[in-house]
Amino acid sequence: MSPVSGRRPDAMDRDALARWMDGLGLEGGPVEAPRQLEGGTQNVMLRFRRGAREFVLRRAPPSPVMDGNRTMRREARLLAALAGTEVPHPRLVALCDDPGLLGGVFYLMEVVEGFNAITVMPPLHAGDPAIRHGMGLALVDGIARLAQVDHVAVGLEDFGRTEGFLDRQAGRWRAQLEGYGQYAGWPGPQVLPGVEAVAGWLDATLPRDFTPGLMHGDYHIGNVMFAPDGPALAAIVDWELATLGDPLLDLGRLLAQWPEGGAPPPGGFRTTPHDGFPDMPEIIAHYAARTGRDMGSLRWHAVLASYKLGILLEGSNARACAGRAPRDIGDTLHRTAVECLERALAWIEGGPFA
Repeated sequence: MSPVSGRRPDAMDRDALARWMDGLGLEGGPVEAPRQLEGGTQNVMLRFRRGAREFVLRRAPPSPVMDGNRTMRREARLLAALAGTEVPHPRLVALCDDPGLLGGVFYLMEVVEGFNAITVMPPLHAGDPAIRHGMGLALVDGIARLAQVDHVAVGLEDFGRTEGFLDRQAGRWRAQLEGYGQYAGWPGPQVLPGVEAVAGWLDATLPRDFTPGLMHGDYHIGNVMFAPDGPALAAIVDWELATLGDPLLDLGRLLAQWPEGGAPPPGGFRTTPHDGFPDMPEIIAHYAARTGRDMGSLRWHAVLASYKLGILLEGSNARACAGRAPRDIGDTLHRTAVECLERALAWIEGGPFA
């Protein structure tokens, strides 16, 4: 996929992009060597060179459901606001708010030199458990720093609706699960073990309050890039679900697919090798020390994160039942969804929580 749906990266309108960049004084000459960047996102990521500088172009694919233009505007606004903070992120270069130029709103950002640890582990990192331990702590530091950003000071006081934020969560995802009934052949919510019990527990144990802050919305080890020369984070990426809410949900999401004991996490979502990475209690303690936040409701946040992830993944199974997604993908993600609900059930009574 390229910035214009159905066309190769080298077939996009490079002249239009170059003219727009000329107007901003962004290098000169032709747009050269465009190539699609792979990753765990459905959004288009295109790296190219112009003059002596490289850029990454990001835009959403066409969708009859999601407003990709709005998403790109929100992402660009957030990245601009994060400039000057301690949060590692791709630096925003410019936003193009004209959907007609390349078929949708897009923005340019600086190239991040780093690697995705789920995809590849360089020899330096693969060969040293101490570096992997530092990677795990750096992963926690990423959301700790994000939670500490003064969202009012950076102009993001209206980036989300915090009133009733936690109250809305369980009901929202329950409604999403029920909505899968539109797909013919899907057996129904009962295919997820304990889903009603988890929903009831979330309602009954809803935290009374929280300290609002910025949150990534889908924080896991696959949505960051690590520095090639050590354990530090190079950047947090894939900000399309970022909002103003309860930052503890980012920690819950990280835990939702983190190995627990010797058992693999839901979906087998882990690095190879994984020894050396901190365990859940250390992750929680590190986040608490870095943020000073009250961790008393973390069990609720982690159960919600597992519940939400399971429901989202079950959507692929529902679509596969109706012939609107590959059957093998539906089966795989259904198994992971079941694992997520099993983890949520187990965490209601146990887990790494004080």
